Amino acid sequence: MEIDGGEAARQVRVRFITKLPHTLRVSSASITLPSDVTRAQLSNVVNTLLNTGEHEVFDFIVDGELVRVPLEKILIAKGISAEKVLDIEYFRAVAPRRQQEPELHEDWVSAVDGSNPSVILTGCYDSFGRLWNSSRLCTHILEGHTDAITSVCIINSKADESNDSFHVTTASKDRTLRLWKCDATDGPYPRRIRAVKVLREHTSAVQSVSAGPFGNMVCSGSWDCSIKLWQSDYPNMEGDSVLIKKRKMDNNAAAREEALSEEGAISTFLGHTQCVSCIVWPEQETIYSASWDHSIRMWDVEIGKDTVNMVGGKAWNCLDVGGESSALIAAGGSDPVLRIWDPRRPGKLDPVYNFASHRSWITACKWHPRSWFHLVSSSHDGKVMLWDLRAQFPLAVIDSHKDKVLCADWWNGDSVISGGADGKLCISSEICIP
Repeated sequence: MEIDGGEAARQVRVRFITKLPHTLRVSSASITLPSDVTRAQLSNVVNTLLNTGEHEVFDFIVDGELVRVPLEKILIAKGISAEKVLDIEYFRAVAPRRQQEPELHEDWVSAVDGSNPSVILTGCYDSFGRLWNSSRLCTHILEGHTDAITSVCIINSKADESNDSFHVTTASKDRTLRLWKCDATDGPYPRRIRAVKVLREHTSAVQSVSAGPFGNMVCSGSWDCSIKLWQSDYPNMEGDSVLIKKRKMDNNAAAREEALSEEGAISTFLGHTQCVSCIVWPEQETIYSASWDHSIRMWDVEIGKDTVNMVGGKAWNCLDVGGESSALIAAGGSDPVLRIWDPRRPGKLDPVYNFASHRSWITACKWHPRSWFHLVSSSHDGKVMLWDLRAQFPLAVIDSHKDKVLCADWWNGDSVISGGADGKLCISSEICIP
């Protein structure tokens, strides 16, 4: 096999290794290639060796780094001798292979949750939440909020699994959170459902909600600068009732009153001085929050105090926790840079990664649920980007929105979902995560 190298290009012996199925594995024997071979040329070499008749785009890792420059530059930067046989791991390129037709909403799609592989939960500025099944059919419309929904969350409760139902939480500019019980029933669709609990104690718009790992509590962040914890596992959904006037239905029937149960918060954390824009609760003992006061904080749930306070120069819009040992913090805010910290490094609160390919504010960032390296981000620049910690530039740029992208998440292991100011829920699928 011959590849034209540059003038007087050195030669290097390489051996391709992979964790892909046997049908996509090449011989382990080493071959000689020009040292200035590029990623695209490496992909062509592997396709030629496979000789399947189909062209697959591959990515490559050399000594823990994704190949994005000619191989020779990596050898020089890492001090690797061209005399030794170089192991190059390959895998399918991380990029969507299918863009599904968008699902239209009546207003901005401000929130998505893809944590359940069977459904997608969206929140919209029209005040409604919506559930979509795996066939992209809207099965439930969650009605009751009186202002825009800002955040949504599927509660992963073990009790729900045996009952063929599950619970979700929504947060709104109307200063409330609401708990909903969604039954997996047959059509006709969509079914309009009302909340079973109203969580009311914030004094300003609620900006973010996250469920605890055991499914029995949720936490919220608000423009009133507070974080509040709420119980979410009410077996019979009983409590003090208040009368809430129901919206007029489409058939113009007279509005009727319906009793809903209200609950107050069980704990309040204070410390932020501006809007708590994002909150996540990945471990029972620790809550993470981001704020427009330029701080990212870790909270001890038991004592209600922040144990880590990382102050930056930006108002933060989003954060997520994942990566190696689920210990890395990714956050984005009022500039185009996606930053990642490792709080395990004592005395060092500078980001360990800075990704600067967006062109406007970052609105969402999410780690892939089973990869230490991959995450997704969205921005007001209208782009959704897929990242790998081992590469400086995005693996893929998804350009399916025509306006600001407001939210993004992973779904079903191989898809990215996103919502935007264009009123679209977009699904980019068939993404191969190694």
